[in-house]
Amino acid sequence: MNVFEGADGRQLEMTNGGTAVFVDVLTLAVSTLAREPWDFRFAALLTRQDQNVMGRGMVGFGLAELDWGDTPQERAAAKGFLLRVLDLALSRHRWEELTYEPPRAEGYLRTYRTMVEDFDPAAARAGAGVLPGPDQAAAGSCVRHRVLGGLPVWEDCVFCTAGV
Repeated sequence: MNVFEGADGRQLEMTNGGTAVFVDVLTLAVSTLAREPWDFRFAALLTRQDQNVMGRGMVGFGLAELDWGDTPQERAAAKGFLLRVLDLALSRHRWEELTYEPPRAEGYLRTYRTMVEDFDPAAARAGAGVLPGPDQAAAGSCVRHRVLGGLPVWEDCVFCTAGV
């Protein structure tokens, strides 16, 4: 089971297939919205949730483990970005490009959006280090799938590793 944690012990637990769908629809949205350094770091974190690379049942992270920034403004901007990504994914952005129908994706996204909305980034553990550093931010785009890929860590995007 893959687990994404929020505050107060709240968790979004998903099967391997559910996690793959969750990562796919978030990748489509984050690739469209990423503009700032934190955004590209979060995109890199999503690439590390690719079970075809990391292993089945081996992914997930807690919101408290992310580096949300040092100032209230940085934390608000990062949280705002993540909420915009979730909202765009909930609008079914580019879902017509998927090779499957994601029947549970909307429920996963709504649950996670509530978890993010309720989370106070000031409560994050300092130095937890789950969010890739600036030198490991998503640095390239997959030309074929038009999404941010795993560069500089690995070459392929989540859709390439799935054989799509």
